[in-house]
Amino acid sequence: MAKEKLALISVYNKTGIEDFAKRLVEMGWKIISSGGTAKVIAAAGVPVTDVAEITGLKPMLKHRVATLHPKIHGGLIADYEDPDQVKEMEDLTWSMIDLACIDFYPLAEAIAKPGATIESVVELTDIGGPAMSRSAAKGARIIICRFEDREAALSELERTGDVHKQTRQYLRARAEYEVAKYGGQSAVFHGQHTFSRATFSMSFGEAVVSIPKGENGAQSPATGYTAGGSYPLSPFKCELIEGSPLGYCNWTDIDRLVQTVTHLGAAIQRNNPVRLLSRLTAPAIAVGVKHGNPCGAAVGVNPVQVARKMVMGDSLAIFGGWIMCNFPVTIEVAQALATYGIPRGGEFRKFDGIVAPDFASNVSQYFERKGGRCRMMINPALATHYAQLDITPINRPLAGGDFIIQPNYTYVPSLHHGMDLQIYGANNHSASFLRSAEFNLLLAWGIGATSNSNTITICNQRMLLGNGVGQQARVWAAKLAVMRARDAGHSDLLRCSFAYSDSFFPFPDAAEVLIKAGVRGIFSTSGSKAKGGGDAALIELCQKRGVLLYMIPDDVARGFCRH
Repeated sequence: MAKEKLALISVYNKTGIEDFAKRLVEMGWKIISSGGTAKVIAAAGVPVTDVAEITGLKPMLKHRVATLHPKIHGGLIADYEDPDQVKEMEDLTWSMIDLACIDFYPLAEAIAKPGATIESVVELTDIGGPAMSRSAAKGARIIICRFEDREAALSELERTGDVHKQTRQYLRARAEYEVAKYGGQSAVFHGQHTFSRATFSMSFGEAVVSIPKGENGAQSPATGYTAGGSYPLSPFKCELIEGSPLGYCNWTDIDRLVQTVTHLGAAIQRNNPVRLLSRLTAPAIAVGVKHGNPCGAAVGVNPVQVARKMVMGDSLAIFGGWIMCNFPVTIEVAQALATYGIPRGGEFRKFDGIVAPDFASNVSQYFERKGGRCRMMINPALATHYAQLDITPINRPLAGGDFIIQPNYTYVPSLHHGMDLQIYGANNHSASFLRSAEFNLLLAWGIGATSNSNTITICNQRMLLGNGVGQQARVWAAKLAVMRARDAGHSDLLRCSFAYSDSFFPFPDAAEVLIKAGVRGIFSTSGSKAKGGGDAALIELCQKRGVLLYMIPDDVARGFCRH
């Protein structure tokens, strides 16, 4: 007489579970289950034995302990191929469990829920499900951990009376993967500053984006993964509504745009936006990047004016770049982006992509590009979360698969209060000059601190004039910023402009370059003690030339990015 086969069913997603159990019973299986799953199966008229009848114990500790019992785990983990283990099970009169259909409480949803706390997440952290899944995987049972695998496994059982060895091995691997991913989600949540979501994504995240083109042709294709985080401005939360699929560099450009936009938004919020932008509750922000560095940026009241200033920051570099704004792209905004500063009858300015909270109908006519239309991507959260910094720990890969984990860059300076802040020359300037200086220096900070270091950034009239990025010597960063401002046609705006340096000036030569070009306000870090230079030399130079100087210690405010 054939041995009766036992199936253990314990699932959170109960969709179709009655039919699943019924089809097993029709094949001669006996069903054991617990809690809500048992009630659903029984209510459908399908014979089911409660786990409590097997263990002899009712669920305890508010159902935290129900399946955590030797009879259950022994039935799942015992080795069929080991005669000693089979005999021991017989001597104990314990039954082998041949199939387990199990899923877990939705931990990712609990973590992503607004207002989630440690207590609320712990309450929805499954222990019994993952424990049974690992026991079943070790025991080489038919272990089904995903809703998507239920039908295929059941159909194979109906056709052949068993599952193929390869199927069984796949399900075992899938169970181990799901348990590891579940544990990773819990680890990232409970160790916010210890474990990196990015690292977790590489190991256990779900592939969500197929990327046809890698950073270079020889590195294609690539794949985008998500760990199911709740950050509303994650690049993968953007919806492509126009244009071809994105390549690796497109996604990294969007990532940099998010950093720059949110740091600008956070800086404006912290430094009192009402005072900086009168009658304004939400600033209009637009940033353009090329090869991961801002080449256009502007902030203001009127989205059309902001769009115009942004594209004119560096009208040459912005060609073929990516743009992000925190306001909808209307017909008027689209016209500003595509045509402002271009001679009448000239071709529209071409972009690789634009990210915005929304697009008006018919704006795509302004965004033609070589090989098709400009990519248009929507993320409504940009309109409301433009100042929400990403607090997820970040990692930096090293050769051999090693990596460094560090907290994300969440520092936002205040230029009108703070124990660390030192201001030199404020008494020599008018209140209106100081307001203009503060705003433009914050704008320069938001751009420079999210550009590849070493960087010096020059702004005026609430727009980017020149961004000198990625230089090994600070004096070259200053020269590059001035050169780019002049090449972009901003020689007049350089007079009485404002500059940010992402670290201290070891010598005054870089500041001298800026001052000679017309810079009248500098935001720098302090801490240089270089012989023949250092902070003292910079302060002396600025005081001598009547230049306003803001300084915050380097160990507090250094703005290095993407080493």
